[in-house]
Amino acid sequence: MKRILITGASSGIGESCALYLAEKGHMVWAGVRRLEDGERLAHQAKGLLHPVLLDVTEGESIARAARVIREQASRLDGLVNNAGIAVAGPLEFLPLEELRRQLEVNVIGQVAVTQAVLGMLRQGRGRIVNMSSISGRIAAPLFGPYSASKFALEAISDSLRRELKAWGIEVSVIEPGSIQTPIWSKGVSRGRQLLEKLPPEAKALYGRAIEGQIRYVESVDGRSLPPIEVARAVEHALTTPRPRTRYVVGRGARIGLLFARFLPDRLLDEMILGGLVRRMYGRKA
Repeated sequence: MKRILITGASSGIGESCALYLAEKGHMVWAGVRRLEDGERLAHQAKGLLHPVLLDVTEGESIARAARVIREQASRLDGLVNNAGIAVAGPLEFLPLEELRRQLEVNVIGQVAVTQAVLGMLRQGRGRIVNMSSISGRIAAPLFGPYSASKFALEAISDSLRRELKAWGIEVSVIEPGSIQTPIWSKGVSRGRQLLEKLPPEAKALYGRAIEGQIRYVESVDGRSLPPIEVARAVEHALTTPRPRTRYVVGRGARIGLLFARFLPDRLLDEMILGGLVRRMYGRKA
């Protein structure tokens, strides 16, 4: 049995990971921001997981959650940094507070939680699993804020893996492609709000692109992989004797990564602009 903390467990990938790992017999602390979400998870898991109130952007909330876990267990075997949001929009007009919010949740919050529980992980020679994305390897137009946060998380994961090697703490990154998760429906909702707030110049330049982006995300969601596929990769990273440093989840993500690895930047640009942007703008790039 592993002792595992999962952040952002109230829905989507985090919820799937928490329920799956609890079903496998592990002791799971599911980080949620609302008490009712924790109660729902505990009921679904038939008491096999422990909800803990945790907002990764609030230091006191992180400290309280760490104290709760420390009172119930002397060590941690795993930390899954899953909490995240998706901010999208043209960088030329993106409100800077939106960019700060994106980085605060997806990057700073992950580091803050890691710092708070690293002592317990060291005692148990535990493992850290950071939830990145294929967007952490390939940056698409209008997804700059989200990709920036995931690129940063990739770098932090590499540094952590090398810094913590002396204590036997493994660090793995999960890089899913398109997954059925509420993060994108929330992103679509905020995208519509952003479109309404844009100045006339921005709407003239990017309005059609943003509308196309929204349609594209809505169309892809129905063809996305279920989050259980990510949960299985997370379990492997936490339990196998020799975990991979990176887990690419989904055929589309694997193909995209091959293109990113072997194609020159200009050619990759043409492929992205010839596919994604054509659907977004309704014309050739």
